[in-house]
Formats: sequence, structure tokens, C-alpha cells
Amino acid sequence: MGKATGMATYTLPELPYDYSSLEPVISGEIIELHHDKHHAGYVKGANDTLEQLAEAREKEQWGNITGLEKNLAFHLSGHILHSIYWRNMTGDGGGEPLEKDGTGELADAIAESFGSFARFKAQLSKASATTQGSGWGVLAYEPLSGRLVVEQVYDHQGNIGQGSVPILVFDAWEHAFYLQYRNQKVDFVEAMWRVVNWQDVSARYTAAKAGGGKLLLA
Repeated sequence: MGKATGMATYTLPELPYDYSSLEPVISGEIIELHHDKHHAGYVKGANDTLEQLAEAREKEQWGNITGLEKNLAFHLSGHILHSIYWRNMTGDGGGEPLEKDGTGELADAIAESFGSFARFKAQLSKASATTQGSGWGVLAYEPLSGRLVVEQVYDHQGNIGQGSVPILVFDAWEHAFYLQYRNQKVDFVEAMWRVVNWQDVSARYTAAKAGGGKLLLA
């Protein structure tokens, strides 16, 4: 761990594209601020909390254990969700998963789980836009049923199936859109569909389906 080796456990991933690559849907200014400041803050917060927990173990001082565990969950979930978020998007994305694009298995799963792509899109859009306060809309693979579900994540945690694997995430925190869309979160969510990287989502679905339920069902 970071305390023992003197190195950070978590590191900020590089963006898979330039800051301006998602324009006009998301401005380069937002991407730069979001990645370099906000995401970096979650990485630092997770590493700092791990060090504080190591110190608490060493000194056997547990007075702030509840706060430390909550901070770890908050910052670590923020790091994980943002790491997925960046790769869920591409400047030449959008549309919907299709057999001809090699994403037919995902398309079939969406139709089976939600009735149709249009119904899925409506549910994820509404879940993202109506998350109370700060949070996320998430498409996740639920391993016990083998189905896809839409979840609302408040802040970076809560209201999720414990074993579910996020494969598509919409960041609905104000820092993700406010500089460009002001208070029109609904407009931002609608625009997000134009940059979804379905190849990435499909690959995450395949990986989750292959291994996501093994620990739960063992």
C-alpha cells in the first residue's frame, strides 16, 4: 500500500483524447478543469485517506474511523467513476449499439432488460437529470440476474446494487456541465448521448458478464 512503499496507491489516468476532442458537446475548458482538478482531487483524497487509516491502525486510534471510511468510499468511488467516464466518451461517438459495429450483444442486452433502446435511453436520461443534489446516472450489469439496470448514484455512492458493475456513467455533478450549460442539466444529459463510446461500453459489458458474478455466486 502507499504507506508502506512511500508511493501513492491510486494515480490520475491520462485522458484518451485532447481536452477539446468532445466539443461542442463538452468544452475543452470543462474537460481540463474536470480532469486535472476535480478528478485529481479524488485521487489525492483516496491516497490521503489510506495514509490516515494506516496511521490510525499504527496508533490504534479509532475515534474518526466512521469519517475515514466514508471519505475513502467517497474519494475512491469518485476516482473509479471518473476513470470510466472519460473512456465512455469519444468525439466520434453517439448513436446506439448496433450489430454492424460489433456491439450487437450489448444492443440485445439493452433490449431484453429495458424493452428497447429508446426506453433505456429515456430511463438513464431521467435518472441522470433527476439525481438529487450531486450524482450520476449509471448503466450497470447486475450479476445475480444477468440483466442490465439503471442506477442513481448520490454524490459518489449509495442507491446501488452492491455487486453491480458500472459500464456507462453520466456525470451529473454541476462541475461537469455548469460552465457551458448553466443550470440546464437536462440539456447536458441529452447532449451526452452524442459522445457515448459504445465500443467501450460494449467491452465493459462483455468483461462484466464474463466475471462479474463469480464472487457473488461462489
